[in-house]
Amino acid sequence: MEVVIVPDAKAGGELIAAAIGRLLSRKPGALLGVATGSSPLPIYEALTAKVRAGEVDASRARICQLDEYVGLPAGHPESYRSVVLREVVEPLGLTEASFMGPDGSAEDIQAACEAYDRALGEAGGVDLQLLGIGTDGHIGFNEPCSSLASRTRIKTLTERTRLDNARFFDNDIDQVPHHVITQGIGTILEARHLVLLATGEGKADAVAQTVEGPVAALVPASALQLHPHATVVVDEAAASKLKLADYFRATYAAKPSWQGL
Repeated sequence: MEVVIVPDAKAGGELIAAAIGRLLSRKPGALLGVATGSSPLPIYEALTAKVRAGEVDASRARICQLDEYVGLPAGHPESYRSVVLREVVEPLGLTEASFMGPDGSAEDIQAACEAYDRALGEAGGVDLQLLGIGTDGHIGFNEPCSSLASRTRIKTLTERTRLDNARFFDNDIDQVPHHVITQGIGTILEARHLVLLATGEGKADAVAQTVEGPVAALVPASALQLHPHATVVVDEAAASKLKLADYFRATYAAKPSWQGL
C-alpha cells in the first residue's frame, strides 16, 4: 500500500486526476469505478478541467458505480445513478451508454446484485476504482464486519452511516434508505488499481486503522492492505493519527517519477 500525504483536498484531487489521465492515455477505453459523497468531488472537478482544457481525452472512458440505494424511485436526485451522471458522466462529456451500475429498484434485488457483479467481469474488470472511507472504516457500503471475500450484495446501513448521509436528504434521516446494493470487498479487490481519498480530521482514526492497523472485518477498508496496487491519498488532517506519517512523506518524496501513482 502506498500512502501519499497532500496539503489539502484540492491537491489530492489534482494528483488522482493526473493518474487517471495517464491511465486513459495508455488505455482510452479504461473502466473507471467511481464513488459518491463529498470526498471524491475534487477528483471529478480536476479531471473535468483537464478534459475541457484538452489535456485528457476521456471520450472512450467507461464509468461504473460502486453502490446504489435500494428503493429510491427512478430518477431520484440522490440515487447514486443520478449523482454519478450529474457529477461525473455529464461533466466529462460522456453519455449514459458509457455508464453501468446496479439496479436498486429491481423487483429481485438479489438477482440484480449477481447480474452487476457478473457484468463487471464481462466488461473486462475495473481498471481503477476510486474509494472514499466512512468514519467507521467502511468502503462502498461494506459496513464493519462485512466479509472480506464478499461479492456485490444488499447491505443494511448502520445508523451512523444513515446519519452521515442525511446531509444529502435535507438533514432528514427518515428519508435515507435503510438498504443499498454495494460491490463487496472481494469484488472491489479485483480492480487493478484501488485509489482511496480521505480528507478531514473526522477520517483520521479510520485512515490510521486502515493503513497501520490489522486487516480486520471490523475495519473493512483495511482489506486494501491485501491489494497489490492500492494507493491511499490523505490530506494533513486525515493523516494526523498516522504513526508513520514522516516515513510516508519520505518514501513519496524519493519515489522515482517513472513509477507514477
